[in-house]
Amino acid sequence: MTHIAPSLLAADFANLEECVKRVTDAGATYLHLDVMDGIFVPNISFGAPVIASLRKKSNLCFDVHLMIKEPLRYIDAFTKAGADIITFHLESCKDPDAVIEAIHARDLKCGLAISPATPVEKILPFLSKIEMALVMTVVPGFGGQAFMPKCLDKVRVIRRIAERDGLKLDIEVDGGINEENVGLTTAAGANIIVSGSTIFRSKRPKLTITKMLKAAKDNPFRG
Repeated sequence: MTHIAPSLLAADFANLEECVKRVTDAGATYLHLDVMDGIFVPNISFGAPVIASLRKKSNLCFDVHLMIKEPLRYIDAFTKAGADIITFHLESCKDPDAVIEAIHARDLKCGLAISPATPVEKILPFLSKIEMALVMTVVPGFGGQAFMPKCLDKVRVIRRIAERDGLKLDIEVDGGINEENVGLTTAAGANIIVSGSTIFRSKRPKLTITKMLKAAKDNPFRG
């Protein structure tokens, strides 16, 4: 099943509750929450208190994307804040297995992300241990960047291996995705689509999400 996950990074931070309600009414099923520490990536966004406040106002699946150094330190904080999925970067820590175990110990789904510069081979040993693989289609750190189609080669590799090995694995893509290119991502094997500006800045977000879902349906994984 394909899910559209609007990225809160593109919302109006003065009206977050209203923005989340708007994309929920428009048909979003996930909310992508980018947590940045200014160290792992050169930007700072928001943390657990903001997520905890929004959790009281929303029933969406909270897809928390940690772009922070040594994420193991903060698993409890984001669990308490209301995360449903915690995704961390393979490049962000020395012991990915310890982070995976900590997330699962809190009965949450675990996602593992790789940046554009990271070879796909680096994530393959972890696919059987996680629920979601996140392939970044921009360099992490800032919203509004241009989509990098070459990253979809990684998505294809991951989806083929997941199907070969019978893994129930979600594949998420994040970065520069809109109505025009979403079909490329699903044809490559992605099923969770992160989109920020395209949705939050749309005057008709319901129509935007409907078009994205139709493009996804019209462009299934092609092997």
